[in-house]
Amino acid sequence: MHFDASQQLQEFVEKKVSKLEKLFEEATTLDVTMKLIKPETSMNKEVSLSLAGAGSDMFVSKVSDKFEDALLDCIDALKVKIEKNKEKMSKK
Repeated sequence: MHFDASQQLQEFVEKKVSKLEKLFEEATTLDVTMKLIKPETSMNKEVSLSLAGAGSDMFVSKVSDKFEDALLDCIDALKVKIEKNKEKMSKK
């Protein structure tokens, strides 16, 4: 389902994602995907984050009542993956 994100939502995403990019400086791309899940019920907003760089590809996806909450859940999950990736790389 197509929707137009409000300016406020776009700014929220940019602000939160920019902090993530600082955690993983090797990132070459960070894609944010938002979609509404049909039928329109509660828990119908899905956010996916895809992060690539330094030979590592990471992907997380979360569903919530609000895009903002789903984004924050994705960021938390991706932070864990970034830390695990850093640990793995430091052992090499």
